[in-house]
Amino acid sequence: MLKYFIKSFFGISFFFIFMFIAAGKINYPEGWIYFAVSIFGLIINMATTKNNDLIKERSKPGFNTQSWDKKILSSLAILTIIPYILAGLDSGRFNWSGHFDFRITILGVLFMIIGQIIFTTAKYQNNFFSSVARIQTERNHTVHDQGLYKIIRHPGYLGMILSWLGFPLILNSLYSFIPVLMAIILLIIRTSLEDKLLTNELTGYKEYMQKTKYKILPFVW
Repeated sequence: MLKYFIKSFFGISFFFIFMFIAAGKINYPEGWIYFAVSIFGLIINMATTKNNDLIKERSKPGFNTQSWDKKILSSLAILTIIPYILAGLDSGRFNWSGHFDFRITILGVLFMIIGQIIFTTAKYQNNFFSSVARIQTERNHTVHDQGLYKIIRHPGYLGMILSWLGFPLILNSLYSFIPVLMAIILLIIRTSLEDKLLTNELTGYKEYMQKTKYKILPFVW
């Protein structure tokens, strides 16, 4: 668990290095607010991760990862770095977007915290919450249809989207909305492809789709 925490902490810090370099300064309140909320999310994540098999799966997924998912995850990794750089240049250095009302920052914090809570709850409830799209045959993969999964099929993705939408608001950067929205579009595409994979290869998923009709947004999609 400690090793997983340290790895996650340095993973978060890696992105912030890019942001503060782009900002050209350490005295960057928006950046530190976002960093604090990110660490809060990491603590929640660690506190709700007690399944060692799931930790191993998320840290180093097993075989049969889908080729399309590798491409999407690679693209998402790039799109994750870009907003940090844009935000640093924008609100940290050149102030392209102007000054936001502090209430917008608070709204961003709420978006991010709610998103992190939804994400960690989804992970806590589902023992097969892998970081990649694959059928975990060696772990006796079964459909999970309890908790948040009774309402939507991919609550973890809803949590991610809310957290991502909080980013430009906290960092006061309209320009960082561009890569964030591109990442959300990719995640929506990934959701559809993952549903297709699970329908074809995971026993009971087709029946689960009939019971839980919405993918990410309740009563919408």
